[in-house]
Amino acid sequence: MNTRELQDRIIELKKKKDVCILAHAYQSHAIWEIADYTGDSFGLSQKAAETTAKTVIMCGVRFMAETVKTLNPDKKVILANPEADCPMARQFDLADVNYFKQQNPDAAVCAYINTTADLKRSVDIVVTSSSAVTILRKIPEQKILFIPDRNLGAYVAAQIPEKEFIYVQGGCPTHQRVKASMSKSVLEAHPSALLLAHPECLPEITAMADYVGSTTGIIDYAVNSSEKEFIIGTESSIVEHLQFMCPEKKFYALHKDLVCHNMRLTTLGDIYNCLLDNGGEEITLPEQVRLESLKPIQRMIALG
Repeated sequence: MNTRELQDRIIELKKKKDVCILAHAYQSHAIWEIADYTGDSFGLSQKAAETTAKTVIMCGVRFMAETVKTLNPDKKVILANPEADCPMARQFDLADVNYFKQQNPDAAVCAYINTTADLKRSVDIVVTSSSAVTILRKIPEQKILFIPDRNLGAYVAAQIPEKEFIYVQGGCPTHQRVKASMSKSVLEAHPSALLLAHPECLPEITAMADYVGSTTGIIDYAVNSSEKEFIIGTESSIVEHLQFMCPEKKFYALHKDLVCHNMRLTTLGDIYNCLLDNGGEEITLPEQVRLESLKPIQRMIALG
């Protein structure tokens, strides 16, 4: 089969079997084309709650599938490629969080959504890259221990100077590997282009950016802007997606190394095999783990 034939077969099977396919923004465009929903991780878990399908295939990484299961316990959740994991999600574990809390008893512990369900059990609140500033400005605690991404934490802290932030060493390997010096040639080659950066980037990158926001925020900004050229400071798949969405505009990757190899593991073949009951991994969570990890997420939702 060629790409189009395989896509058609997947679409046929998902309709026949009443399966909803979720694709994170960093998946390939070929996967986007057969997905029911695309977007950021938490937004996808909310979309899973809206679908009537009893089975959901997550084309992303493991913590995303766990979040879908946390919010949708009655649905069968399948991770399309079992090897697709997020290194940042595993930089700290439950024991680390408990240690941090003992060392900082007066601080609220905030976990980025990009963490395991097990770790979330012991934190006070969870945030996404798009909600972090709004949520942490609203909580009553004045001292916040932010884990695991110190780059996102530093960006949020700069927007809320009235609060004290503590970080530990952690972050997205993909975003933080690109330094300002590595991006010089791209910036010089396209002086009229706006730089749109994810807050997981190093502070030296976000300081240069014309816009800083989540992946979907970057996409929305580029689509709605009257400008015609953009340098994309997040996973390079977004360059391709935007080229399809806005063929009249030009998009450039901030650096060739802005590639998440875990996200690139998932293929159309993986999804096809899931639909044939011959691939993927069903995600299960002990009910106590699910309920405990749900609490900090619910707090985030309650705060808007």
